[in-house]
Amino acid sequence: MIQRLAQRNEWKFFSVLPKADRPLAFAWWLALLLRGTLPAAFAIAMGALVGAVQRGDSLAWPLAMAGAVFVTLQILSPLHQAIGANLGSRLSAWLNDELAAACVAPPGMGHLEDPRLTTDLTMARDFDLGISGPPLSIASGMVEMIGGLASALVLAAYAWWAPLLLVGAWFATHYLLRESAIWHDRRTEEVREAERHADYAYRLAVQPPAAKELRLFGLAEWAVERFSSRRRQLLDLQWRATRLRQRPVVWSLLVVLSANLLVFWAIARDASDGRLSLGMAVTFVSAAVGTSMIAFGGLSWAIDGASAPVTAVLRLREAMAPEGALAKGTIPAKGMPARAIRFRGVNFSYPGGVPVLDGFDLTIPAGSSLAIVGQNGAGKTTLAKLLCRLYDPQSGAIEIDGVDLRTLDIDAWRERVTAVFQDFIRFELPLRDNVAPAGAPDAVIEAALADAGASHLASLDTILARGYENGTDLSGGQWQRVALARALCAVKMGAGLILLDEPTAQLDVRGEVEIFERILKATRRATTILISHRFSTVRHADRICVLEHGRVIELGTHEELMALRGRYCTMFELQASRFEATADEEETLDAPA
Repeated sequence: MIQRLAQRNEWKFFSVLPKADRPLAFAWWLALLLRGTLPAAFAIAMGALVGAVQRGDSLAWPLAMAGAVFVTLQILSPLHQAIGANLGSRLSAWLNDELAAACVAPPGMGHLEDPRLTTDLTMARDFDLGISGPPLSIASGMVEMIGGLASALVLAAYAWWAPLLLVGAWFATHYLLRESAIWHDRRTEEVREAERHADYAYRLAVQPPAAKELRLFGLAEWAVERFSSRRRQLLDLQWRATRLRQRPVVWSLLVVLSANLLVFWAIARDASDGRLSLGMAVTFVSAAVGTSMIAFGGLSWAIDGASAPVTAVLRLREAMAPEGALAKGTIPAKGMPARAIRFRGVNFSYPGGVPVLDGFDLTIPAGSSLAIVGQNGAGKTTLAKLLCRLYDPQSGAIEIDGVDLRTLDIDAWRERVTAVFQDFIRFELPLRDNVAPAGAPDAVIEAALADAGASHLASLDTILARGYENGTDLSGGQWQRVALARALCAVKMGAGLILLDEPTAQLDVRGEVEIFERILKATRRATTILISHRFSTVRHADRICVLEHGRVIELGTHEELMALRGRYCTMFELQASRFEATADEEETLDAPA
């Protein structure tokens, strides 16, 4: 068992308890040891009491000792549970702090999307939701194990071989019934997949984002059935892993029965021959019975569940260590980019994925605007992530004014960059904090909102979330204007590069053209990179880059690319024909009958 614990690193569970709360950890261990040893003390007290009765001695001290041990046992159990609950809460808080630090500390984000870390992330994130059980659910098993060993020590006063025989027999049951003691399949890919699917279906059923589609497409029963089937699969896997085998059970019964019969027969023989007093016989019989707790106590199943989130967090902390992530760089980034941004033979792929950029080359003059178009998966958003240094390319280099981006101080560079991503964040905070999370003068915030066409939305103190006093929520298009205002505010505060990834996807065509003209005006001294599928917006950029299979296939102004009659021209005319058809339909509908 010790070897198995060491192999699974489950002793790490105990090492983190003092880190969560040292005094509570000490009290928890003390109560644990007392609860484990007091049953043996109670056996001694009962033997002393019976001996006193047999000899006709005073019963005061034996009764007092037995009563004190009994009362202490009754008090310790709920007290230990209370200490364990408090220590468990502290441990949960410590694990959550460690997980948050491990996730946030690395300057990049590759560790959050690494499929090799998905299982540990799920376990570490969700353990206190009941998925892996309370962190300190192991107390009862450990109490029984300690109690069995303490009783064995008392039994050693009778004969050295008696505890060895009983302990050996009871430990043999742990080995013989090892298939029922530990869920060995807990960490197999089959179990992990079932857990992921069950969790996904559960979240679909109970959380708001999927509520519309579940009802509209009649998927409510499907979600429930999917969750139920995966949970049944988990239960079946657990049953197969923990079911009792017929032959091991028979062998366990024979071993335990033989050992106990031999020990009890020896005690009875010595008591009947007068070699043992009645009191001593009672003590040793009680100790022999107490030794059986070894069979019901232990660390295997309990510590497996309790240590799983602990070891997951510790593994993640090591795997996500900042020193193993992106280099932070040391060169100042003040005033950059002042000349140009250049991609030189950049190759990049996400963890476990296919190449996204393949020998990508592109030069973007500072202070200009560049639009990037291409099919989904061409690598457009990846370029924005690389420029933000959320990732580094596997080969090649990104140069800012001739300096490798990886050598720039990463925090200083990010102060020069702002972005609006497709999945921009919506802070449940006042409008002021949504536009300027790092802080900015109200005048700058209001100017940014005006440039984004959002000055009419709400006051700066209005909380953008329902459920708060005077709180409100916004439509998708209104939230997009707030996200644009956030980027424009950063430009007004000194950012020199603005990345816009589908920044107007939730706006109508007229609103999109109006907003983009405002953006170009507000960012005329900054370098602007626009990623969009709407060519009515794209055509206003200084240059347009057509991206395909991770490479630039066309580059030029709108007029130059239209004259080229290539891929850009085809895509533009296809989209323009759709808009013309829609406009003709609207004119027909508006015409008088």
